[in-house]
Amino acid sequence: MGKGRMEAFSDGVLAIIITIMVLEMKVPHGAELSALRPILPVFLSYVLSFIYLGIYWNNHHHLLHTCRRVTGPILWANLHLLFWLSLFPFATGWMGENEIAVVPAALYGVVLFLAAVAYYILQRAIIASEGPDSVLARAVGRDWKGKLSPVLYLIAIGATLVSPWISEAIYVLAALIWLVPDRRIERVLREPA
Repeated sequence: MGKGRMEAFSDGVLAIIITIMVLEMKVPHGAELSALRPILPVFLSYVLSFIYLGIYWNNHHHLLHTCRRVTGPILWANLHLLFWLSLFPFATGWMGENEIAVVPAALYGVVLFLAAVAYYILQRAIIASEGPDSVLARAVGRDWKGKLSPVLYLIAIGATLVSPWISEAIYVLAALIWLVPDRRIERVLREPA
């Protein structure tokens, strides 16, 4: 199977996830600037999740550039990733509506952690299909960012017991690490064959 269909489906799912998240934000009652105060935690949660979804969309796009074909295991690994990403609206809404409370902040971290694990599984499925000397295998190398992120999410989940705001800071830190564009795949794709 060609990768175009899987890429189009994934893009559509991510667009729907973002749409659901924004629709979850309720319009404030009142025309004063102070009317925005109650929805600030919801908005900040939305911004963080939007950034995470953008990071996944960008990296997923680069990831699929390394595929020549899509296999059954790659399709299932991709669906596994989309499943965890589809929980972002719920985790985001619950965390925002409860002003970054302990359990919702911890659940948000669990969703981030499992999405990172699913992304890793997708990478491994592509490498298994394309071979150990594939473009993706050469590009990810030791993958310090991919290994650091799940560790940060686990630390953040534990940190919710101390303060959910500490966990939020760690989630922001992990996002900032990925906001710096990851050019590994682009670099390897430009190398002469």
